[in-house]
Amino acid sequence: MNITIYVIFGLTYALIASRRLSLLPIGRPAGALLGTVLMVAVGALTPEESYRAVDGNTILLLFGMMVLTAYLEKAEFFRWVTAKIQWAARTPWTLLWSISLLSAVLSAFLVNDAVCLLMTPVVVAVCTRAALPLGPYLIGLATSANIGSAATLVGNPQNMIIGSMSGFPFTEFLMLAGPAACAGLAINTALLWLYYGRRLPQGFAANGEEGDEVAVSRRLGFVLLVIGFVVAGFFAGLHLAYTTLAGTLVLIVADRREPQDIFARVDWSLLVFFCCLFVVVEGLAGTGIVDRAWSNAVPHLSLREPGGLAMFTGLMTLGSNLVSNVPMVLLTGPHLGELGPERAGWILLAFTTTVAGNLTLLGSVANIIVAEGARSRYTLGFFEYLRFGLVSTILVLAAGVTVLWLLLW
Repeated sequence: MNITIYVIFGLTYALIASRRLSLLPIGRPAGALLGTVLMVAVGALTPEESYRAVDGNTILLLFGMMVLTAYLEKAEFFRWVTAKIQWAARTPWTLLWSISLLSAVLSAFLVNDAVCLLMTPVVVAVCTRAALPLGPYLIGLATSANIGSAATLVGNPQNMIIGSMSGFPFTEFLMLAGPAACAGLAINTALLWLYYGRRLPQGFAANGEEGDEVAVSRRLGFVLLVIGFVVAGFFAGLHLAYTTLAGTLVLIVADRREPQDIFARVDWSLLVFFCCLFVVVEGLAGTGIVDRAWSNAVPHLSLREPGGLAMFTGLMTLGSNLVSNVPMVLLTGPHLGELGPERAGWILLAFTTTVAGNLTLLGSVANIIVAEGARSRYTLGFFEYLRFGLVSTILVLAAGVTVLWLLLW
């Protein structure tokens, strides 16, 4: 039985880790769904156990954040804020760091994947109109979004899972992870200057200084007000998922129409993907192999020692790029208490698995979204990204983990 489960797990993660297998080109969500059905079919989990394996808090929070982001998109928030940045920017370099900062801040309070999905076409349009090279702006957008999302429990799916598994208060998490994310963002911005600052044009093309005129509509003002109350609820310690859902319902009721167009913008395949991941990982955990692996690794991964902390960071970085960061969180979370102070472990797990996504172009969904979103205008190459992502990831992890060490011990 266990051998069969290992084979199913291996097949599932081959489909997840590679964007498409030539022998079975069904993609990530369908690959995870296949693994779920096979786990139940071979008896690794009963149907009832598979239902219980899905973390409803995470799925509901992710759904709610997608709906809030859809309302922002419908109100043209992303066009408006990017147009304002373009208008205020005096040089191409100012535009680059402004876009990077904007993507980081938005990703801290919205899902980083959604931020990249909605900002990429706007950034492409701005750079095309201003005759600017797209590569630096796309890399700045993706890497900054990932780093910014590490600051809060709602910035990305793996942090949402960590919030549900740990019960960490939103404000306390931000107070600890926020400084590390800020340090990482500062380093990433400095690297953008070193890599691209002197290579960018000194000024904009003649047709590049005038941005789109996008007024702040009543609809946009109301959406921002509701989201402000939702974020205030996070800081007040209210339930993250239901606070977000309450905000979406206020917007739906105020809109006074059926929200089919809003629901159509929700990434349902991503929700299916995460539901299935919970089931597949639970099926593997039932064999006992994960417990045995962690029992052997614990002596080398003590979070109380610098060497163990470095080993933990390296393992999370490698694992997040091999099997993706969400599975690493699901496999690591239940065993954090064996490595040292669990409170510190959750913060380190969130930060390392998130920043690890900046290592390669395929390291995070946000990176892929940016590359795919710009493909009609620019091909962001694997090695073009790697030249920046490798250095950024190493330096940001070193700085961020050091900051966390000082704060947590």
